[in-house]
Amino acid sequence: MPNQLKTSEKLVHYLKARVPFIVVRSIERSRALDVIRYAAGQTKAMSFYTHSRTKGLQELNGNAPVTDDRSLVGALDYATSMFTNRENANFIFTEIEDLDSETPTSRHLAEMARLAETRQGSIIVIASSSVWSGLSRLGMSVTLDLPDIDELRMIIDDIVELHRPSMKVEWMHEEIRRAAEVLIGVTQTEAVNAITTMLAKGSLLNKDVAELSQFKDQILGDLNGIDKIPLNENDYGVGGLSSLRDWLRRKQQLMSADLTATPLHPPKGVLLVGVPGCGKSLQAKAIAAEWQLPLYRLDMATVLGMYVGQSEGQLKAALEAADQVAPCVLWIDEIEKGLAGGNGDSGTTRRLVGQFLFWLQESTSKVFLVATANDVQSLPPELLRKGRFDEIFFVDLPDESDRAEIIRMYFLKYLSADLSPYLVEQLVELSEGFSGADLESAIHDIATEQFITHTTELPTDGYITDVFSNVVPFSRTNPEEVAAIRAWGRERAVPAGRESPTELQTGSGRRVVVMG
Repeated sequence: MPNQLKTSEKLVHYLKARVPFIVVRSIERSRALDVIRYAAGQTKAMSFYTHSRTKGLQELNGNAPVTDDRSLVGALDYATSMFTNRENANFIFTEIEDLDSETPTSRHLAEMARLAETRQGSIIVIASSSVWSGLSRLGMSVTLDLPDIDELRMIIDDIVELHRPSMKVEWMHEEIRRAAEVLIGVTQTEAVNAITTMLAKGSLLNKDVAELSQFKDQILGDLNGIDKIPLNENDYGVGGLSSLRDWLRRKQQLMSADLTATPLHPPKGVLLVGVPGCGKSLQAKAIAAEWQLPLYRLDMATVLGMYVGQSEGQLKAALEAADQVAPCVLWIDEIEKGLAGGNGDSGTTRRLVGQFLFWLQESTSKVFLVATANDVQSLPPELLRKGRFDEIFFVDLPDESDRAEIIRMYFLKYLSADLSPYLVEQLVELSEGFSGADLESAIHDIATEQFITHTTELPTDGYITDVFSNVVPFSRTNPEEVAAIRAWGRERAVPAGRESPTELQTGSGRRVVVMG
């Protein structure tokens, strides 16, 4: 049931119970008035009046002016007179200020509420902030949340169908549903503005659904704790990691599907652990680009504050912001920097972990979390328990087949060249122990030399092999660190790349993703 209908029914109950003071909490004044009009229609024996600064005091349904005095003071005096002389009168005030504390206005309304109670009347206030407890405790309150997906779907459908006869409109039920998902977290007016702005160009194409994320970013403005990461075509290219990529394709179906009529929940995300430079961070961009979702980054290092409670507040604000911009991909790089245990932090880390785990467990938004970790052994064990993330993948150094794929990919990217199979075979042999970042760096150096010498010819095979021979990869400069990472990952995580049959047979206790 849509939020608006639920709120309307609750308000009907309050009116029938003759609650003397009712607060409708909402930042959408016109939508709140629609709710009150619906409730008034269910209680026809009562009279309703509404006041605004521009129109003064009017009848709710007929919009006929009641007095010539448009001021709030005049409206309050008229309401007092009505409560004194007749029963079942209801007054709606849409723009009253200074109600969040004990002020002359709030005390005046409290006295009026007591008078209304003696005559079966009600005062209804639309407020976007809190109301003084001495006033709110005289009655009841109801919160009108922002439009949910069902309401947004109806709003968008009405606008689209209105324009379908006059322009090219490709959107059908599925595109309208996806558009409603994107616009979750905005007001009704903002949703209408976004859709009509897209229609103003003279057509509404299926590919336009992805553009709604940009409108949403403009509406929400600066977000607490997360940064929007721009994407480009280069972010699609990720070599290797075939098992991870196959797994992600299956999760994409859940991410884009309508799950409202099922007990299923959207995918929570993935934790990528492994050797530095092997594409863990790049994978976050690749997922967002392939899924056509906006990418946001949460920097755990910036979450940590100086004062007690500051870090927890900043993390909570960042996660709430992620829920607002859903559906999206949320990237947390080197998550251990913020959630690794330590001494002397006054329990801050434990509270951060608890808050993060609560969000992982309870959030129903389509936020796909991509977290990366190099020093995974420093993470708290409860974060690694099954069910926190959908899966934990170990990203190892690329094998021969993956290195061949990565080499071809970067030669096409930087030099627009397709190498001979013989040269690829040589480079694969020379790059034993290279990470994806090592391979990219070597090929970037080759492309840089071509640019400096102002030539369009591909360097000689001898030069290319010399560049590869001179690279000292991370696995050679830090062999102990790489060995420790591989020892942990190979026993406790699913391999992200291909595995040989021998490795599968000898790995005791290793988990392998079951694909269907």
